[in-house]
Amino acid sequence: MRSELAGPVEVVGTGLLGTSIGLACRRAGIEVLLTDSSPEHVRTASGLGAGRPRRPEDRPQLVVVAVPPDHLGAEIVRALEGSDAYVTDVGSVKTGPLAAVTGRPGAERYVGSHPMAGSERSGPLAASAALFDGRPWAVAPHDGAAPEAVALVEALVGVCGGVPVRLTPAEHDRAVARTSHVPHLLASLVAARLADAPEGHLALTGQGVRDVTRVAAGDPALYGQIVTQNAEAVLGLLGEIRSQLDTLIDAVATADRGGLEAVLREGVAGTAAIPGKHGAPVRPMRSVFVSVPDHPGELARLFADAGASEVNIEDIHIDHDPGRPVGLVELVVDETRAEHLLGSLESRGWVTHR
Repeated sequence: MRSELAGPVEVVGTGLLGTSIGLACRRAGIEVLLTDSSPEHVRTASGLGAGRPRRPEDRPQLVVVAVPPDHLGAEIVRALEGSDAYVTDVGSVKTGPLAAVTGRPGAERYVGSHPMAGSERSGPLAASAALFDGRPWAVAPHDGAAPEAVALVEALVGVCGGVPVRLTPAEHDRAVARTSHVPHLLASLVAARLADAPEGHLALTGQGVRDVTRVAAGDPALYGQIVTQNAEAVLGLLGEIRSQLDTLIDAVATADRGGLEAVLREGVAGTAAIPGKHGAPVRPMRSVFVSVPDHPGELARLFADAGASEVNIEDIHIDHDPGRPVGLVELVVDETRAEHLLGSLESRGWVTHR
């Protein structure tokens, strides 16, 4: 079979990821066939332009399985046995699906993959052809994978605008446990402490707690499947964190300032290890805080004035004042350009906080 992606591509599972892949393939002119246990999802995805329902006589070149984690293995096996197509999946765990196909006929046509993109929203109506643009997309071939299967999956990543990152299935699972699954669990533990908090405590909520807890709003049923599928890698990291938590508790209980600062320094080192923009080394940044009235057009005016200062905004956060119709906008910029931005904005009438 050809190693270039010509289609048709069958997408099994027309939720957020599956429909987004269909839209991206259609954007590139590739025929897309849609399959889902929900006829309504297929109708919605078709109506959005993500493809058409698959017919019995269709012969896909590549099948992309985009179903919930608990059903990945069975759907991958069904796709391998149902045709001579190559098969990938976009699940968050790679060793589990691989175990389901190992030793079965056609296993060489399977290569797991995982786009690092998503949304708090779900379903086909949340889909976008641009969802994967510039995002890392893990490609995790097993030892017996056919080279043309790997090439096709990486071609799919390119068509969708993603950036392929080659990992073994085991490496992938350890990586996402560290960067996604365990952070999600810890965010949930922190967020759970807010559920029964007195109203007066929550009035002090700031951007920090929102940053820490944002991912905890994800679907518990979905993340329950993901974490249990990746239990081995997650448990190893949770054990390390439990040990560190005991050290932290002892340091706080005994007023051990040195021990506490040692834990905090490890956190600083960890944040510094996160790759910077476009994967480049992290550069020193500084936050510029600006009070912005909560009126239409004010953010646009702020961005226009920041642009006029010729300072590039690297990141932005908005913290709403619960007592006034004002937001505190945090503009993250290169440390060497922060004072220039402050002076420029103040000269245009903005209230800044140094």
